[in-house]
Amino acid sequence: MTVCETERESTADATPWRLGASPASYTIGDVRAVLPDRVTESAAVVVEDGRIVEVVERTASGAPLRGDVDGGGYLLTPGFIDTHSDAFEKERTPRPSVHLPLDFTINSFESRIAGVGITTVFHGFGFHNNSSQGVVRSPQASRELADFIDALHHDGTEHQVDHRVLHRFDVRADEGAAVLRGRIEGLPADALPIQLSHEDHTPGQGQYADLEHHLDFLVASGADREEATANIQRRIDEARATEQVREANLAWAGELARTGTARLLGHDCDSPEAIDELAARGGLIAEFPTTLAAARRARELGMLIVAGAPNLLRGGSHSGNVAAAELLAEGLVDTISSDYLPSALLGSVARVVRDRSLPVAEAFALITSGGAAVAGLADRGRIAPGLRADFALVDDGPRWPRVVTTFRARQ
Repeated sequence: MTVCETERESTADATPWRLGASPASYTIGDVRAVLPDRVTESAAVVVEDGRIVEVVERTASGAPLRGDVDGGGYLLTPGFIDTHSDAFEKERTPRPSVHLPLDFTINSFESRIAGVGITTVFHGFGFHNNSSQGVVRSPQASRELADFIDALHHDGTEHQVDHRVLHRFDVRADEGAAVLRGRIEGLPADALPIQLSHEDHTPGQGQYADLEHHLDFLVASGADREEATANIQRRIDEARATEQVREANLAWAGELARTGTARLLGHDCDSPEAIDELAARGGLIAEFPTTLAAARRARELGMLIVAGAPNLLRGGSHSGNVAAAELLAEGLVDTISSDYLPSALLGSVARVVRDRSLPVAEAFALITSGGAAVAGLADRGRIAPGLRADFALVDDGPRWPRVVTTFRARQ
């Protein structure tokens, strides 16, 4: 099929289109399509039954290629894929003790993240007990949230975003392991493998290797220095008492990886040795490595590497760890995830392009095809025939780009 066969004039019987709910078949014309290796001049992208059929570039006459949807000369990129977002919990609890209904929260959050170009998101739910910035986590609460996200795929609603779960697993959490085990055992075969990121936030290693920096951060966040110091020491003492729990849970994570039950991510690996141990467990992905040495070892072993978009956007780590820009300069980043700030995905791409760290197509790959690779999703992340028609239409004008609208494949 060619674009000429699918182009249609705007008529009364044309398929209607609205934000996040594009028709199954349409043509979007007059766009600069961000392809895996380059950005086209004026092009049209043909979609049939929710799949990309063809990308047709400017005609010999130089006239813009038209379609059912006028792209206005904007960039058309693959929909952004966010492999680690903690923002849903904050959306539900915008103030301590203020808990919004889940069905309201998902609608509110969808509008927020679709508005910044995200069409696939992995919600990071922590299977452990802790409290951070007004959000209280528990294994059972995280299971309930994960079950809620799973149910969205069968609720009869046409959602703007494909919602998925990233299972965050504290290896020192005995209760968390039991709840997570129960969830996995209840999942159907077609829901496997899960995304499983194991972590250990004990001060003195991982994300908090620099104890003084960690203490200063807690004080800057409002904590009393003496109380924060005592709390850090208490957590270190508790860690010494849970070494057997940690070893048992790491062995279990390795078993899940080896049996294909989970795609295993190692969170905040801080050394080549930590990466070697992750590889021995069957880990495929280094998520937020905290040192350059750890990232280099991950690349040597063929692992994919995730960096934080806020780190890249602001020019450094708030925890005092390696800057994402430094990793990027050495080719040690496959995707960037929003962590706690969904809008940082596009913002960080803009910074990468402005700093001339990468050309436009490669910069967008950090939030599209790179995310698809980390998530193990072969059906999205690029504008290419046969893939899902998930798109973001981006105005890349003056300083910071903005998303005009998103398209999610209807199938």
